[in-house]
Amino acid sequence: MKKLLIANRGEIARRIIRTAHKMGIRTVAVYSDADREALYVQEAYEAIHIGPAPSKESYLNMDRIIKAAKDSGADAIHPGYGFLSERAEFSKRVAEAGLEFVGPSAYSINLMGDKIAAKKCARSMNVPMLAGTPEAITDINECILIAKEIGFPVLIKAAAGGGGKGMRIVHHEDELEEQVTIASNEALSSFGDGAVFIEKFLTAPKHIEVQLIADKHGNVCYLFERECSVQRRHQKIIEEAPSASISEEVRKEIGEAAARMAISCNYHGAGTVEFLLDDQQKFYFLEMNTRLQVEHPVTEFITGLDLVELQLRIARNEKLPFTQEQLTRHGHAIELRVNAEDPYNEFAPSVGVLTKYTIPKGEGIRVDDAYQEGQEIPIYYDPMIAKLIVFGQTRIHAIEKLKAAIKQYQIEGIKTNLHYGEYILQHPDFVNATMTTKFAEQTMDDFLSGNLEHKEEEVACIIGLLAYLREKNLVKPAVIQSNDWYLQRKVNR
Repeated sequence: MKKLLIANRGEIARRIIRTAHKMGIRTVAVYSDADREALYVQEAYEAIHIGPAPSKESYLNMDRIIKAAKDSGADAIHPGYGFLSERAEFSKRVAEAGLEFVGPSAYSINLMGDKIAAKKCARSMNVPMLAGTPEAITDINECILIAKEIGFPVLIKAAAGGGGKGMRIVHHEDELEEQVTIASNEALSSFGDGAVFIEKFLTAPKHIEVQLIADKHGNVCYLFERECSVQRRHQKIIEEAPSASISEEVRKEIGEAAARMAISCNYHGAGTVEFLLDDQQKFYFLEMNTRLQVEHPVTEFITGLDLVELQLRIARNEKLPFTQEQLTRHGHAIELRVNAEDPYNEFAPSVGVLTKYTIPKGEGIRVDDAYQEGQEIPIYYDPMIAKLIVFGQTRIHAIEKLKAAIKQYQIEGIKTNLHYGEYILQHPDFVNATMTTKFAEQTMDDFLSGNLEHKEEEVACIIGLLAYLREKNLVKPAVIQSNDWYLQRKVNR
């Protein structure tokens, strides 16, 4: 592999470029109209324009991306995450074009992308799962019987896709048929596949995921776990590694279960198996992500490994340079996704020019970002503009370091979620590691009311300052070029 095209944008494109250049691999960036001046475009050896700003006309256009790779003489394509990274068709077409896809095969992506097929794999490998329908729902009466057997609430899920689309929580039997229809229609609209199934719904679980790495020679290792319980509308906000919620025994069990999932689909490359964890430390298979995750830096911090480098070496058909027994972890890492959004306005996207942008620096502080001061944040893409990651010898040390780094992070010109991240880190549930996936939902009112008190104090200070300045203006001596103290006194009156 001598030349690599990166079929992505933003911070992940910059991240891949750094490792590729370290390995002596030349890079090719692709960009839309909105990203013409982007940092990753400037940092790659070459850059090719692939279309207008909307993703479907640029970063989701397989024909243009593959053509750019062939025209540039690239040997391989790295999809990053998002966009085309989990499209089996893209992996297949890259291979058919005679290029190396830096990721799993189309077979693996397709198998794990279908949640019903993935559940069959989990069942075959004795990976714990939540009770539910083994196949897509075809008979609503049978579905009702299964739901009553496993007990409400149940969760309706789309067989294809993710991100919360085609997903409904049902608390009562009389709601089930209507919600199945709604979920199926939404899944069909979003993914072109209306198949849905149901499973037992855990009201307040933890979200634990295991990082996997596998080569093309049958070697599979798990790189320990991450906890991603702090999320809003199925989108993660803070991720950390390792999880403070599981015992060493469970850590080994969940890691080995994840490795079996990779074996079940003949997986190679980097991937993540996600689980739900109940209050008895029992875990259940959720899904497998067949790509590099946004939160991979926390795993890199605790293992000392470069996951992108491992991806590229696996794509070059190299064997893993270690065994499971040789892997160790140390310290604690936490990541905050820095989003261009307004948490005080229902997290509405915030766009504009970065009039001030200064990142925190120091030992154990890493910022993977996409912009610099003076650049504009476009509205067309994901609101994440950076990832702030810290490493500490202990979890408490890492929390304190992340709080300090947030205070050093200066962003003006747009709204961000930095203050919300600071709130999370100070919350007793997070400090004590007792948070669940319901954390954001259960604490949002508290966060907003805290901000209201802060605003009220700010307004009171402003009013007081205005009154003071007005008073000063009333008693300010007139400027008179005279030494007659009596005259000055009369003017002042």
